[in-house]
Amino acid sequence: MKRIMLLLDGASGYDRKLLKGLVHYSKAHGPWLFYRMSSGLGHDLKNGRAVIDWARKWKADAIVGRWSWDNSDLLSVLNIPVVLQNYNSRSTNFSNLTGDYMGTGVLAADYFAQRRYKHYAYFGISDVVWSEERLEGYGAEVEKNGGKLFSLMVRDAYKERDRVVAWLHSLPKSVALFACDDAYALFVTEICQFEGIAIPEDIAVLGVDNDDLLCHISDPPLSSIELDVEKGGYRLGEILDRQFKSKDAWSFNVVVNAGEIVERDSTKKHNISDPYVEKVVSFINDNYDQYITTEQIFSLVPLSRRSTEIRFRQEMGGVTVYQYLINCRMHHFAQLLSTTDHSMMSIAEMCGIINYPNISRTFKKIYGCAPTEYRRMKRRQ
Repeated sequence: MKRIMLLLDGASGYDRKLLKGLVHYSKAHGPWLFYRMSSGLGHDLKNGRAVIDWARKWKADAIVGRWSWDNSDLLSVLNIPVVLQNYNSRSTNFSNLTGDYMGTGVLAADYFAQRRYKHYAYFGISDVVWSEERLEGYGAEVEKNGGKLFSLMVRDAYKERDRVVAWLHSLPKSVALFACDDAYALFVTEICQFEGIAIPEDIAVLGVDNDDLLCHISDPPLSSIELDVEKGGYRLGEILDRQFKSKDAWSFNVVVNAGEIVERDSTKKHNISDPYVEKVVSFINDNYDQYITTEQIFSLVPLSRRSTEIRFRQEMGGVTVYQYLINCRMHHFAQLLSTTDHSMMSIAEMCGIINYPNISRTFKKIYGCAPTEYRRMKRRQ
């Protein structure tokens, strides 16, 4: 029976999802034993000796954890797989449990761009690889979309609260704010409530991790990017199992990709000045997965079809109502292609698409490749 020593934060939603995937693999292919140690041991180099002592005493076959030191000599004496969950940087000595941090930033920027925002903000932790790279991906996509970015990076949000308050007041309204994780997004919504800054009217707030507790503590509830952490934990189990069977500990990376955006009240607003267009857009976003017709959509507002279409094109950059409906469905179709194993026909039904034979042609026109090719490309990332 294999023994896995864990130096993870049991209070973290991310870590709990990771362990869920790892335990799922263990139950299917093990069983394995897990031994939890305080994640605080990973913050001080001198504690590395304690990790070694406990690993030897418990006869650990692998270590999975988060720590600040990256000394190859320290753990090489154990000659077992060691997997580091990225924090300050990626390890050059151990295996990495990492993520597509830049891709997560791109996803956030595109989400806000679809809501017609022109001003964007990013709030994160400085000198931390996942926060820095999320900013990099977010900023590059904002620039590509012609938006303006305002960013604030801090070492300790609570110690620098006054600075954060001043920065939030200085932001143009309306602004789309992407936070490096749910904890920092919650910090923003708490300040905004105290300072009288309306969410999402003045600042729309999006986090990362989809930590159910943090997202619902927030008022209003937080929208967040769901990460495929459980799948990453399962994949970690697969690779460790191969190493156990081969009796050879090689270095590897497990990359956790972004999944879908779970939308809650903190972003349920489009940066649209025309109330009739806002009503049409909101209806499409809320009902894209249903069978809806353009007649239903146009009946929502007390205007002629022609007047509604003209106002819609003016507000939405020339896109027609029908095109927006198709684009919305294709966007969700693409997300489900990359984050689920459902068949394309099942995904089409989930997105309200009934004209299945034309999906590939429509999808290729928007994304530049066929759905099957898109799915393969995303799986390789």
